[in-house]
Parts: sequence; C-alpha cells; structure tokens
Amino acid sequence: MQKVLVLLFLAWICFLFYAGIALFTSGFLLTRLELSNYSSCQELPGPRPIPWGHRGEPGACWMTSRFSRVVLVLIDALRFDFTQSQSSHIPGMPPVSLPYLGKLGSLNRILQIQPHHARLYRSQVDPPTTTMQRLKALTTGSLPTFIDAGSNFASYAIVEDNLIKQLTSAGKRVVFMGDDTWKDLFPGAFSQAFFFPSFNVKDLHTVDNGILEHLYPTMDSGEWDVLIAHFLGVDHCGHKHGPHHPEMAKKLSQMDQVIQGLVERLENDTLLVVAGDHGMTMNGDHGGDSELEVSAALFLYSPTALFRSTPPEKPEVIPQVSLVPTLALLLGLPIPFGNIGEVLVEVFSGNEDSQLHSALAQASAIHLNAQQVSRYLHTYSTATQDLQVKELHRLQSLFSKASADYQRILQSPQGAEATLQAVIAELQQFLRGARAMCIQSWARFSLVRMAGGAALLAAACFLCLLASQQATLPGFPFYSLFLIPVSWGLAGAIVYAGVLATTKLKLDPVVLGAVAALGSLLPCLWNAWAGWRARKHLATLLPIPGPVLLLLLIRLAPFFSDSFVIAEARATPFLLGSLILLLVARLHWEGQLLPSKLLTVPRLGSLTPTGPPRHNGVHALALAVGLLICLRLAGLFHRCPEETPVCRSSPWLSPLASMVGGRAKNLWYGACVGALVALLASVRLWLRCYGNLKSPEPLVLFVRWGLPVMALGTAAYWALASGADEAPPRLQALVAGASVMLPRAVAGLAVSGLMLLLWRPVTVLVKAEVSTPRTVLAPFSGPPTSQADLEYVVPQIYRHMQEVFQGQLERTKSLGPPTVAAYQLGSIYSAAMVTALTLLAFPLLLLHAERISLVFLLLFLQSFLLLHLLAAGIPVTNPGPFIVPWQAVSAWSLMAAHMFYSTGHQPVFPAIHWHAAFVGFPEGHGSSTWLPALLVGANTFASHLLFAVGCPLLLLWPFLCKSQRPQKRRQPPGNEAEARVKPEEEEEEEPLMEMRLWDAPHHFSAALLQLGLKYLFVLGTQILACALAASILRRHLMVWKVFAPKFIFEAVGFIVSSVGLLLGIALVMRVDGAVSSWFRQLVLAQQR
Repeated sequence: MQKVLVLLFLAWICFLFYAGIALFTSGFLLTRLELSNYSSCQELPGPRPIPWGHRGEPGACWMTSRFSRVVLVLIDALRFDFTQSQSSHIPGMPPVSLPYLGKLGSLNRILQIQPHHARLYRSQVDPPTTTMQRLKALTTGSLPTFIDAGSNFASYAIVEDNLIKQLTSAGKRVVFMGDDTWKDLFPGAFSQAFFFPSFNVKDLHTVDNGILEHLYPTMDSGEWDVLIAHFLGVDHCGHKHGPHHPEMAKKLSQMDQVIQGLVERLENDTLLVVAGDHGMTMNGDHGGDSELEVSAALFLYSPTALFRSTPPEKPEVIPQVSLVPTLALLLGLPIPFGNIGEVLVEVFSGNEDSQLHSALAQASAIHLNAQQVSRYLHTYSTATQDLQVKELHRLQSLFSKASADYQRILQSPQGAEATLQAVIAELQQFLRGARAMCIQSWARFSLVRMAGGAALLAAACFLCLLASQQATLPGFPFYSLFLIPVSWGLAGAIVYAGVLATTKLKLDPVVLGAVAALGSLLPCLWNAWAGWRARKHLATLLPIPGPVLLLLLIRLAPFFSDSFVIAEARATPFLLGSLILLLVARLHWEGQLLPSKLLTVPRLGSLTPTGPPRHNGVHALALAVGLLICLRLAGLFHRCPEETPVCRSSPWLSPLASMVGGRAKNLWYGACVGALVALLASVRLWLRCYGNLKSPEPLVLFVRWGLPVMALGTAAYWALASGADEAPPRLQALVAGASVMLPRAVAGLAVSGLMLLLWRPVTVLVKAEVSTPRTVLAPFSGPPTSQADLEYVVPQIYRHMQEVFQGQLERTKSLGPPTVAAYQLGSIYSAAMVTALTLLAFPLLLLHAERISLVFLLLFLQSFLLLHLLAAGIPVTNPGPFIVPWQAVSAWSLMAAHMFYSTGHQPVFPAIHWHAAFVGFPEGHGSSTWLPALLVGANTFASHLLFAVGCPLLLLWPFLCKSQRPQKRRQPPGNEAEARVKPEEEEEEEPLMEMRLWDAPHHFSAALLQLGLKYLFVLGTQILACALAASILRRHLMVWKVFAPKFIFEAVGFIVSSVGLLLGIALVMRVDGAVSSWFRQLVLAQQR
C-alpha cells in the first residue's frame, strides 16, 4: 500500500505542474478573435459614392472587375531566390552555381519580353510559416496567430470572410486541384475538386502528377471561372532532400514547364498568379520566421497590358496578404471583411491612357481598401479591447484626413496628380500602420492567468523541495500528505463548479483544474509555513549543495536571454562537463579516490575519511575522461539554429536516402548497422555479466532471441529506406510492403517484450541443493587385477546402490528440507530497467535518421559511465535511509537535454522531424491526426522519455556497484583445523546488492519518492524559468521566435518526462512486488 501511495503522491505533484502549465498557457497563447461579419456588394465599406469612373456600370460591386477569370498556381515553399537566374550573385562576389537557380527561366523571359504584362514581387510572409496558416492568410487577408500553428495537421473550416466565400457568393465556378488541406478549410466550396493527400513529405510526385492530369483538360473545357492548383513537390523535395539536392532542380524545371503551358493557354480576360505560400530554410524545413522562410515569390501575368511602367531592377517587397484585396477588386468582388492587407496600386492603372486617370484609379482602389480596414478596426475594437487606443485614434485621424482630401479631389480632379499621389501615400501609411498595430496587439495576454500559472508552478517546485527533504525521515506521513490535499482539492473544485452552475456561467476546465490544484496546495503550504516559523533555518528551505545550486542557477538564468537560449545546445555539454569535473573533485575531497594517508590538502571544512576508498583514483578518472570524450563525440551530431548563419549543421543528421554517392552511402550504412549491433551486444554483455541471461523465464528467452530479431528488422528497414528510390520496378511493390511491415513488426516486438516484462519481471535462476552424506568409495586406480581387489571394490558398490535404492524416505526425513539457491537476485531491479530501456530504444531509434544510431550508442555508453561515476560518490548505508544526491539528479537531467540536442533537435518548430510520422505509414494516416502526432512527438522527446524512465537507475546503481563478484564465505577464527578437514571446495554466496532495498521496504519507498520529487523539482524549475521569461519578455522582439517555442517545448517535455518517471517508478514497484510474491511462493513450496 505504501508503494501505491508513493506513486499517487508523485502523480498529484505532476497534476499541480500540469495545472500551472495549462493556466499559464491559456493566458500566454491566446488566439485572435475571429469576427463572423461578411462584406457584400449591398453594404459599402463607408459612406461615399461609387468610385470615380465606375458610376452606373452594370455589374459593378465595389469596383468594376478587370478580369473575368483567374488561374492561381500555388507552388508550396516557392522561395523567392528560386526564381532568380543562374547569374544572380552578390555584387563583388563570384557567382555560385546552385541547383535551384535558373530553373524558372520562363518567368525571367516573360519579364524581359513583356515588361508591361508581368511583375515579380518578393512576398513577405507573416510567421508561422506553416501551410495551413499561410492558406488562411492568402484567402482572408488576416494574420493567423501563433497558437494556430498547432492545428497545421488538424485543419478546420475557415469561419472568417474569405476570397473563396466571396467567389461562391458571386456565382463564380471555383475548381481546385492539389493539397487536400483545402478540403478541410473550405468544405463544399468548390464546383469541382481533385484532392490529393499532402502529409507524405517523402512523396514528390503523386500530388503534382495528379494536378497535371486534370489541369490542362480543365482549362480547355472552359467550365471554370477560378482555377486553383496547389503543387507540393517543391515543398516535399525540400523536406526530403533539401534545396541543394539535384531533385530540387528537377522539380523546379517541372514547375517551369507548367507555367509555360498555362501562359500559352491564357485568354485576354484571364489573370495568372504564381505564388509561394512560404519559403524554406537551408535544410528544407519551415515553420519559423527566418529570412529564408518568410521570403516567398509572387508573379502576376496578364495577356493584356497590366502595368504602366516597366519592372524595377530589384523586385519590390510586399506583404503576402496584399494579394487578397488586390484579387478581390480585380475580380469585382468585395474585399473580405477581416482583411488588413494593402492593395497593389500599380495593377489598377494599366487601361488608363492619361496619368490623371491612372492616379484616380489607383486612389479609388486604395481608398476602398482603407475604408474596409477602417471598418474592420472599428468593429473589432468594439468587440474586444485588444487594440491600442492611442494608436487607433491616430490612425483614424490619418484616415479621416486622407479620405476628406480624396473626396475633395473627386469634385475637381483636373490638375490634381500631385495631390492624388500625396493622398495615396497617406492611405498607404494608414494601411501599413493599421497592420503593424494589429500585429503587435494580437499578441494579447491575460496577465492574471499568466501570474496564476507561474505561481502554481513555483508552489509545486517549493513543495517538491520540502517533501524531498523530509521523505526519508522516519514516520513520513504518506497517508495524510496525499489524502488531505486531494480532499481539499476536490472540495475546491466542487465549490467552484457549484458557483458556476448557480450563476449559469460557462465552465472553464483550465480554471477548474487550477482551483483544484490550489485547494490541494493550501494545507501543504500552511504546514510548511508553520514548520518554517518554528525552525527558521534557511538550510531547511535550500537543502541543495552550493555548487549544484550554482550550476542549477547558471542553467536557468540563460532562459531569460534569447542569445543564450539559441546557444543552449553548446552550453548544455559545457555545464554537464563542469558537473562531471565537480563530481571527480568532490570524490577527491572526500577521500574516495586516494587513501586518506595520501591526502595532504583536505578540503576546508571536510571531515577526515573514516574508511578506505570504494573506487581507486585511476578507475574514477578513467570514467570521467571516457564520459567527456563521449560528450565531445555526441556533440558532433548537432543542428545549428537558424540565427547562427556562420554555424554549419552536421551533415550526419540527414537520412541516408539523401546521399548521392553509392559507396559513401554503403559505408555509412555499415557504420549504422555496426552501432546497432554494438548497442545490442553491450546490453546483452551487461546482462550476461550479472548473470541475468541464465534464467529459463520467457523474458530471458525474448532478450536472447527477440532483441536480435528487432535489430535485424531495424537494419533491414534502413536498407530499404536508404535505397527505395533505386529499387528495380519489379521490386517496388515488395519494397513498399516491407517498408510498412518492418517498422510495425519491430514496434510490435517491443510492445510484446514490455508486456512480458510486466507479466514475469523476475529473472531468477533457482537450484535445489541437498547436502546428503555420501558413501566414501575407494579412489579408482584402474581395473581390478586380483581376486582381492574384486572382494574389496564390489561390496562398496553394492552398499552404495543399497543406499540409493533403499531407505530413501527415511534418509530424506533425517536430512531435513532441501535448501534453495537463487541467483541473479542482486541485479533484479536494474536488469528489468535496462531491458525496458532497450526495448523502448529500438522503436524510438526507428523514428530517427539512420546515423542517429551512433548517437544512441554513445548516449547509452555515456549513461553507463555517468552511473558508475555517480555511484562512486553515493554512500550505501545499511539498512537505510537510501539517498540520491542532488548532483546525480542534476547530471541526469542535463544528460537528457544533451541527448535532445545531439539527436538533431532544437526547441523551434522548423527543426521538428516531420518524417517520423511516415515510419511504418508511408502512404499517410488518412484523416487520423493523433497517430502522426504521437510518432513525431516520440521522435522529438525520445531523450526525455528514455532518461525519465531510467531515472530509478540513479538509486539502484550504487547497490549494483557495491559488489560485482560473489564473495567467499569466511571461516570463523580458530576453525582452521576444521576447515582443513572439510573438502577443499569453498562455497560462494551471492552478494546482496539490490536485495538490500527489498530488505528495507520503507526506506526503499521513501528513496523512490525522494528521487521522483528531486527529478520533478529540477524539471519544474526549468519550466518555471521559461514561463517567467516568456511573461517578463512578452513584448520582446524575439518572444514568438525564441521564448514562446522554448516554453512550449519545455512544457511538452516536462509532461513526457513526468509520465516517463511515473512509468519507471511503477516498473520498479512491479518488480519489487513480483520479488515479494516469488519469495512467498518459495516459502509455501518449502513448507509443503
């Protein structure tokens, strides 16, 4: 029962952290209010006459349509520099030949041959640069907020006013083909649609070839008004190979052919728009706000003249949302109600002969745009209080002045060209100011919720600190510390829910959880306050050693600096290395490395060592040096943040399929398989060393045969994944089937092994031994040579046979019950933990690139060395209490963070390894979103999970290292003569090792509780520091680029780590219960 209470107490502590994270998140990551208003032709955006030049024209809405049809070609991830020619280079620098340059040559030819018909723009994209958010911006003209990035793989229908709705309301026939994301955003909006699955980033051709199959026949049929084609090949090529791969050149060349074919088929009343929704990084990823990600291409072309002037030498930079109002007015549609984009005024002057008429047309278009934005700001500010009042009044005054000037010009427009240009400039200033204000204001925060969430996190950390200090004390109140707070929390939640039901207010689950957490915290904090007032010792509040506390503060302080957060991947191994050196120095100071007589300079204030060192100095120093070498080697597998352009990411993080050279690929494949075999061999060697492979239990048989099969399946999958594109056509189906089955088989074997481990975790070899008196036979000295020998030997044999076949029952009773010898009990707990971690590592390794297997091998070796080094400084007291020091817990958490970065991850969205979602599911997941999210999450937070599950090893390993060899039984003094009479065989007894924990169940439970609380405290302080940094720096320039993603990753990482910690402690408790059950069954068998 005590062990169950320990687990429930830790689960309650985790709930406190979860409630604080949820409350803070609800105040920090709020979404923008989406208005349900719609623009219409019947309701003008402002009190004014129809624009000049359009009075009385039939079919005129806000403006007369310039085009009857539009072809929108959306090339996903079409970065702006993909449109540049091969000769483009930085002035003063030699030209660089890149695969993606010069492949869209048709755009440059059109710009040169027909300069008044086409224009190329550099479209500036608003983050987050994920596809669904960009589609929302390209159709609504608004700005999706930061938190909407989480719905990139669970798209929902757009409820705001948008271009597609305006087109369908006007009776336009909209035909779509391409990315199936549009199906979720605009359900039932298309007169004809050809959707193709978009989530399989390894597939470069299915979507594009499907579009090409329907594109030209649809154009030739003429049964459309708006044709939208969303190509995905360029984006998928970037994800799979990166922009510098030869495949990117092929994809861009294919898109160039598509554009040429469309230009040849365009009619005079048709506008061609070629646009990229976002860019991509040097690695081919996107989602953040780096320069390469937010830089997309926009190309406009019309068979008739569209622009009065020729293109500028350097393409103009425009906001991406400017396309929405421009297309709406060119098609004669109302601008969507929530648009904050600015029209491209130069496209509204192509048909006008004089400069005055051109300026009037431009002023009319931008004035309509400004009226629409002004109306939206007024409506939005009335519904919410998000917008800045002073800035809103300033912008409204600017708009009123420009609008009055425009109305005056309409009365007498002759000779007003200069005034019109000034009015256009003022309206542009208003539109740009409004957009800037919205960008800043829509990062709205609930300071009350943020403060409440941070307070809950701080209180949970404080409770972990106090409880961890008292957990090993005699008489620790397990029952009261769990039952009383939970009762208070439930009471608070019930009262809150009752008040809401009485007042008929909406129940907020986040607030309800926070109230329950606060109610459960009150009695604990009150008891802590009363106890502190009685003692008033600072040491009772800060039991962490000074050097470890200093390292912890150094670890947390950088969370408040964007530069240090960006450089955390380099700072983490430095802190871990410093802590390792501190551990070695501490062993030296406390006399654990050298005998006490050799210590000439003791540490100030330290006690004289009372016993011989448990580890010699050479052994501990070898562990430290080996650990530092492994840290350095693992650091070679690094991914550079996008903010450090001088840094080069490790090329070893990419999959083998992206390599071009066949020989190099084969060598790397051999190295990866070698690392896999070395990992498996090291685990089996460790289990064999401690004798855990001798038992006939099913789990041992699985470790003997199941793990090699898993390794073989992993190696076979790597071979197929790295050479799938090179497989012969007749083997394509076989390769595709094996690519599906092999990862699933490995995952299934891992689950089966874990089930066996939970079912029969005790791997003990039992031998029944009976010490029976034996008839002493004469030593054999050859066959009998005489009758005397036969008369001597034959009676002895007869007597021995008589003893065997007669009187067996009486002899057994006289000898008493047999004794049972059990082997491998000394490592029973750690063997189960190592087996569980190995079974978890194989499916997690499958979700990573092949060469990450080298990192997994290094990190398993690092963990082994670190555990041995930490065990050297952890005293093993008998019978207890058993305490894991703070430096061990801190080093373990730093190791988890180091593995996160060494496997190619960064706490930013563009660095997420999306390819993990297709391991075992190359064709995608259909409408399911939880399974790909689970796979991607397992890939991202593999280090958090492995180290959290393995955290109990910090408690178990010192007992394992206490004695690794069987000990010979010593004879009592004075019995030397008797010892000589006995046979020379010496009996050996199995050392207790981890069975000391089983012999002291109360201390064992207390040690597990204290270890869990310490680990949660270290992780909790990290999420608390991230929350405080995000709240304090919420108006910082880098809040959405650095601090918000860091908080999100730390929050999810804490949840994964806490769940893994509970699972690891639960596994130890399951083994402990199985050992107790095994002993009970053994006793019953002995009694029978």
